[in-house]
Amino acid sequence: MTPYYLAFEDRRPPEPLPYSARREALWHMLASATLVVGLWYLWWRWTGSLNHNALWFAIPLALAETLAFFGLILFVANLWKDQPIEIPSAPATAAEVAAAPVGSSRPIAVDLFIATYSEDPDLVRLSIVDAKRVSYPHPIDLKIHVLDDGRRPAIREICEAEGVNWITRANNEGFKAGNLRNAMEQTSGDFIVICDADTRVFPTILERTLGHFRDPAMAWVQTPQWFYDLPEGEPLSHWLGRRLGRIGSWVGRVLETLIGEVRIGRDPFVNDARLFYEVIQRRRNHANASFCCGAGSIHRREAVMEAALRSFGAAVERRVQLLEEAYTLESRERSVAPELLDALRAEAVRTEALTPYRFHVSEDIYTSIVLHSDRERGWKSVMHPTVESRMLSPQDLQAWTVQRFKYAGGSLDILWNDNPILRPGLTFRQKVMYGSTFWSYLGSLWNPVFVIGPVIYLLTGISPVDAYSSDFFLHAIPFLVLMEMSMMVGTWGASSFASKASYIAFFPIGLRAIRTVLQGRKIGFPVTPKTRADGNFLHLVKPQLVVIGMTVAASAWALLLLWLGQGAHTPVGVATNIAWGAFNCLAMLSMVRAAIWQPSDPREQSA
Repeated sequence: MTPYYLAFEDRRPPEPLPYSARREALWHMLASATLVVGLWYLWWRWTGSLNHNALWFAIPLALAETLAFFGLILFVANLWKDQPIEIPSAPATAAEVAAAPVGSSRPIAVDLFIATYSEDPDLVRLSIVDAKRVSYPHPIDLKIHVLDDGRRPAIREICEAEGVNWITRANNEGFKAGNLRNAMEQTSGDFIVICDADTRVFPTILERTLGHFRDPAMAWVQTPQWFYDLPEGEPLSHWLGRRLGRIGSWVGRVLETLIGEVRIGRDPFVNDARLFYEVIQRRRNHANASFCCGAGSIHRREAVMEAALRSFGAAVERRVQLLEEAYTLESRERSVAPELLDALRAEAVRTEALTPYRFHVSEDIYTSIVLHSDRERGWKSVMHPTVESRMLSPQDLQAWTVQRFKYAGGSLDILWNDNPILRPGLTFRQKVMYGSTFWSYLGSLWNPVFVIGPVIYLLTGISPVDAYSSDFFLHAIPFLVLMEMSMMVGTWGASSFASKASYIAFFPIGLRAIRTVLQGRKIGFPVTPKTRADGNFLHLVKPQLVVIGMTVAASAWALLLLWLGQGAHTPVGVATNIAWGAFNCLAMLSMVRAAIWQPSDPREQSA
């Protein structure tokens, strides 16, 4: 059967989100007000609202709110400053961007890596064909290399037929990072373009990005990842119009004017990366803290190799010190003879491996941290504004779960074992930006409190606050309204509600990632499947189904007790917690919907 993704060949990426000074000023005003009112709310929560008869419930909820608010502060800091869109002109020669004699007319040399392991050979061929279409307004030395960690004859035949280089190795040490290292040892371009097997670059990728490297400190440029196979859905105005006629269409248009475009049936797995790349990542440029995300990135070879050499040298010295300490303890000598010290150092050099990309499931962000923390060289990065490639998204919840667990586990492993917040070399602003990323993955520790909170009240009538009184709403509603308004303006143009719902429903995967890291278990590097598996995946959303069932049952129980005039419930308390629980259920339903989603068009089914 024809691969499903061929049905989307004609799709084109959206234009980058435009910069608006007025919108940014409004965002600053709303965000500042949100933080001030939020601090006022939290002060009241801790000092004037706790139910002292149920501190076992009141304190965990207030603590969860405090931790979530700290995450909000980090998020506001991340989004604080945007920048106008700038596309630098393409440099003509290597002398403008790389180590070459001044006045040299040598063309820029670029190695384009397509890393593959088990992906469909036809998909790899499409990526090769698109890479061969890359154009440049000046002479350029572009070489395309397929990094085949699967050692497959079919891939070799494709490479020979397409006239590109096939690179393989005897083992899979280091997974993708090891694959990249092996390729770097066999190539010599000034710059490296990293692509996955499904990364189909656009012809403009070099013309629009190499100009950033006129800054000799620019280490890498990340371009937005665009998944061209996402279900596009139907505009809310059309969807309501089909059901309610002109009135529905009018209501839909009004709502979309107020809150931005809404599409029914769009992107069931929340794979749309626009919020992450064009809002979160792009606004880290001012702090020089946009990190590499692997596919679709362009790297200065000199920066990668220099960072690797520095890391290698530091690792050798640490090993020599350990060997020296072990020798002096065993021999009881005060010092080590120079000849023996040289031998220990030689042994350390043989033992340590030079790894341009750290052997880690999150080698991209790890390498970013290493380069950003090199204060002596002052390496820079930039999130490029325009989409320069297209790729495939996970097509079922199993693939999505594998991918998100890998992201969460890899990031938390870095936080636990090599905390960048404590790493010397990073600036304060860089630490804040990286801290925002890692803190978001810790949210799975306190989000369950928000999920179970309304269930506890609806079942028992025990409230975490002293009373659901006018004083409670006076403090809570202004904060919640301001927060929603500021986030709407701050992320304007990117869908944020779906991401928020996914973030709340993500807690079972996040907790599993946290447990795996704390147990010292290695995070694997499975390749994200590029085809859809048959059937549904309800077994993956059992925790979410339990939350929905408990919330519905608890709501019915509370309403029954209220009707009978029994229990400690109050009408306002029941209404408040049912509304709270309904929001939680809506978030959980986003995962359930993804578990049972089926492509509407048979052509979208994979072979």
